[in-house]
Amino acid sequence: MTDAYPYAAMVSPKTYADPVAFNALTAAFRASDPLPWIESETHKSFYIATKHADIVEISRQPHLFKNTQWSVLQSKDIEARQMAQGGALRTLIHMDEPDHGKFRALTKDWFMPENLKKVESTVRAIADRTVDNMLAKGPELDFVNEVAVWYPLRVIMSILGVPEADEPLMLKLTQELFGADDPDLQREIASDEDRMQTLIDFFNYFNALTASRRATPTDDVASVIANAEVDGAPIGDLEAMSYYIIIATAGHDTTSSSTAGGLHALMTHPGEFNKVKENRAMIPLLVEESIRWTSPVKHFMRYPERDYQLRGKTVQAGSPIMLLYPSGNHDEEVFDRPDQFIADRRPNRHLAFGHGAHHCLGNLLAKMEMRMLYEALFKRVASFELIGEARWVESTFVSGLKTLPMRIKPA
Repeated sequence: MTDAYPYAAMVSPKTYADPVAFNALTAAFRASDPLPWIESETHKSFYIATKHADIVEISRQPHLFKNTQWSVLQSKDIEARQMAQGGALRTLIHMDEPDHGKFRALTKDWFMPENLKKVESTVRAIADRTVDNMLAKGPELDFVNEVAVWYPLRVIMSILGVPEADEPLMLKLTQELFGADDPDLQREIASDEDRMQTLIDFFNYFNALTASRRATPTDDVASVIANAEVDGAPIGDLEAMSYYIIIATAGHDTTSSSTAGGLHALMTHPGEFNKVKENRAMIPLLVEESIRWTSPVKHFMRYPERDYQLRGKTVQAGSPIMLLYPSGNHDEEVFDRPDQFIADRRPNRHLAFGHGAHHCLGNLLAKMEMRMLYEALFKRVASFELIGEARWVESTFVSGLKTLPMRIKPA
C-alpha cells in the first residue's frame, strides 16, 4: 500500500495469494469501512461490497446492477486494448437481460438434477480412477498438480465432448487464462499479446470442434452449443466460442480449487478430518464448507444504472462495484466462527456460486464431483499429511492452491 492509494493492494494479484493476510484485510474493511472506495494507478476506481447482505442485495437486482463487458477487474491498459478490439469474450458472465436468460437456457437442462443422474456413474468412475492413480503415485505427491486439476477437467471435458488426449492443452490454456498474473502459470513472456494469444488458441480449438459437431452432432454439450439458435437464428461465432470457453474453464478450475482447498483445510484442522473420517455422511456438508472456505471466484463487477444508496454512501450511476465473495463468506454477521474450517457447518449460506439470476449454472455438477472424490478418498485413504509449503495462485479473479505437497497413507 501507499499513502496516495491506501487500498491499492486490492488490485494486486499477490494480495489474493495470501489467504491469511487477505482475510485480515477484508475483516478490517467489514469492521470499519464495509464499502471502501479503491483507487490505484493501474486500475479504474471502484467500490468493494464486503458484506454478505450487500452482495445479496446487489445480486438480487440484475435489472439495476449490470454486468456489462467489464464484469471482471482488469487494468486500464487491458480494458483499453479490449475496447479497441471490440471486446474479447461474450460469455454468460458478461451478459445482461434479455440475452443472459436466452443463452443460459441453451444448456441449463444439462446441469439440472435429472440430467446429472445420467452422468453419475461416469463421474464416480472417474473419481475412483483418480484415487487409483493417486495411490499409485504415492505416498508423496503434489495433490494439486497430480490429482485436483485433472479430476474435474476429465469430468467437464467428457460432458463437453473434448477428447481425453486434448485435456493437457485445455489445462494449459485455462491456467494461462486464469493465472495470467501468476509467474508460475502465465505464458513464458507475459504481455497483453500473450493474454490475447491464449484466447486465440481457445478460439481456434473450439472453431474446429464446432465444425465437427455441426457436421456430425452427438449427445454432448458441444453439440448443443454448436447447433444452438437464439431468437430463431444460429448462435454467433463469438457467443459460441465464449460459451465453450466458460464451460471448459470455469467448469473445472473452480472445482479443482475447492477440492484442494478443502483437503488442505482438513490437514490443518485435524479434528475436522477425524470428524469426517468417523462419519462420512457429513461429506455433503464438507463439500459446502470447502467451497465457502476457498471461494475460488473472488469477485464479479457490477455497474448501477442509477445512483444507489448503500451503507450510507451514494454510489453514483456507472460506478463499478466489486462483489467480493470471500469477504461475504467470512462475514461475522452471517457465519459463526467464519475464520475456522468447520466440516459439518450448518447453516452455510455461502456465496461462492454467486446469488440470484447469475447463480453458477454448474453448481450441482461441481458439488457432485467433489462429493464423489471425497467419498473415494475417505474410503481408501487413512490419513493425509502436509509435507511442504502450500502456495496459492496470484490472481484477482479465480484463485486457489497451485501446490499442495502431501503424504498419503492408504486405508
